Amino acid sequence: MSSGWGCPHDSSGKCQRVENQTCDPGMKGCVLAGKFIFSDNRKNTNAAKQKKSDNS
Repeated sequence: MSSGWGCPHDSSGKCQRVENQTCDPGMKGCVLAGKFIFSDNRKNTNAAKQKKSDNS
């Protein structure tokens, strides 16, 4: 993954928070879930979707 930030739970592409699964920002259990709007709508929580529509 190429980006300008790094997750403190990512260790060589594996998530240390979600049972060593491949790091996939926004997946269930991820610390980013619900805090950001993702381009993949399946990763967005209902609260995040509501917040986005309130800001539109």
